[in-house]
Amino acid sequence: MTNQASSMNEYLIFCKRITQLSKALWKTIEKDWQQWIKPFDLNINEHHILWIAYHLKGASISDVARYGVMHVSTAFNFSKKLEERGLLEFSKKENDKRNTYIQLTEKGREIFLQSLEAFNPENSTIVQGTMPLHDLYGKFPDVIELAAIVRQIYGTDFMDIVENSINQKETGSFEVTDLLANTSLHQP
Repeated sequence: MTNQASSMNEYLIFCKRITQLSKALWKTIEKDWQQWIKPFDLNINEHHILWIAYHLKGASISDVARYGVMHVSTAFNFSKKLEERGLLEFSKKENDKRNTYIQLTEKGREIFLQSLEAFNPENSTIVQGTMPLHDLYGKFPDVIELAAIVRQIYGTDFMDIVENSINQKETGSFEVTDLLANTSLHQP
């Protein structure tokens, strides 16, 4: 087998592995996410848009599409549904009339925070699936290689937003640590 054929085989095997693993993970994540937000009468795209608007403290529809990894029309249409429910407000900026911006309403912020408070790690197949690693190493997997791949594909700005949304804490009545204190997952 030549080097080129050997490399082609290696590329194909790698792509197949990533495809199968990501499809399996997404199917599980999708099911968990849908069950989690069902009581709030939200779908995954709507919840994701609320999440992005919350962490970016408002965002353009283009930002929502980019950071939500969705088509611009999907971001706009689902944002419009959220506006109709009184969860988002649309606006234009004086110096930027071409872009449409969204901002959480107070009702949208409350529903989003309630959804976070309702998260139960015991109902998360992904959390439960990683608990043996957590128990062994005292922490969840860093998925650093996966993050490196996504950074290469979507760019540093995308990964910065992902990391900031994970690490950001609310200064008001709700903090991520409050959620952790209310979970029954054991600490190392």
